[in-house]
Amino acid sequence: MIKYPSGIIVPPKKTKPMTRATTAANRGMGLEHDINLSNRHYNELGRALITKRPTPINVVKVDYSKGARITDAYFEKQSTTDYNGIYRGKYLDFEAKSTLSKSSFPLSNVSSHQFAHLENVLVQGGLAFFIVQFVNLGQTYLLPARDVIEYRKSAARQSLPLAFFKERGCLIEEGYAPRLDYLKAVEKLFFSR
Repeated sequence: MIKYPSGIIVPPKKTKPMTRATTAANRGMGLEHDINLSNRHYNELGRALITKRPTPINVVKVDYSKGARITDAYFEKQSTTDYNGIYRGKYLDFEAKSTLSKSSFPLSNVSSHQFAHLENVLVQGGLAFFIVQFVNLGQTYLLPARDVIEYRKSAARQSLPLAFFKERGCLIEEGYAPRLDYLKAVEKLFFSR
C-alpha cells in the first residue's frame, strides 16, 4: 500500500500477466528496472551503494555512420550475478529472476557458475541472496542464497516451491520510492537474527 501525505491510500497495482510473446531473455527486465530504481533511491539517501553488474562483452564491429552502434559482439566470459554493492558495511551480491509459474521457481533458471559465485561470496562473509518475482502472482521475494544452495544439494525436486519462499524468505514490499524495498527484507533476514 502506498500512503500519500493527504491520507489517500492506494492499493498496490496488480502486475499484468505476461503474454506468450514475452521471452525468457526479456522476462526479468521489469524486475531489473524496479531494482535499478530502488538502488538509485537507496544511493540518493546514502543508505546503500548497489549497482547492476554489466555483462562483459567483446566488441568486434562498430557502425559509426549513425553514431557509435555496436553491430557485432560476443560475450567475453560468463557473467556472475546481476547486482553487487555495500550495505551497512557488508558486501552484498544477488541474482534477480522472474518466473511465470504461480507455484514454484525452476532452479534451472540459475546457472551452475552463479551458484558457485554466490557460495564464494558466503565463504568470504558477504551477504548473498536471490530476488525472485512471481510475475503472475504479483509477488516478489528475497531468499538467502544459503537456503537455496542447501535445498539444491539435498532435494530431489528441481524447483523451489512457493511455500519455501514464504517459509524461508521475505515478501518484498512494493511502493513508490523505493519501488521494491528489498533492503527492509535484507534487514529482517540478515541483521535481525
